[in-house]
Parts: sequence; C-alpha cells; structure tokens
Amino acid sequence: MIQFDHIVQDPEGLHARPAGKLVKFAQACNSEIRILSGEKTASAKKLFAVMGLGIKQGDTITLLVEGENESPDCEKLKAFCKESI
Repeated sequence: MIQFDHIVQDPEGLHARPAGKLVKFAQACNSEIRILSGEKTASAKKLFAVMGLGIKQGDTITLLVEGENESPDCEKLKAFCKESI
C-alpha cells in the first residue's frame, strides 16, 4: 500500500465536478483507492461516498493506493490531484 497527502486547491472543494473526475479516474485504475479526510474514509470509486466526505478547499486528504499496479497508479493519481483538485 502506498499513501500520500494532498491539500485540496479547488475553491469549491471536492464538489460534484471534480469529485466526478476523481471517481472516473479511480475507476480506470486497477488498484483500490481510498480517501481519508479527518475521521472519515471512502472509496474513490464511488461518487456519493466521495462527496459525502464534505471536503473543502484547504483540507488535507490522504489517498491510499493498494493493488498490483499501485506504484504506477499512485504516480498517475498524484499528477491528477495536482492538476484537478
């Protein structure tokens, strides 16, 4: 398992549009991807779970990547986060 932290930069936080992009990205990965925000955790492959975390601009989230392709998936996810959320 690989994990990294990301500070959400989007002024609206992780609202519907960026959450949808994140879910679509996560669903294309072979690895399991989970998001931790405070005391809450959710699968990055489920839109309502991601939106239910209530992530705002400036929040630090931890992303956990686990699976056979975790290294390449994690690197792609880091790049995605920097560009999109």
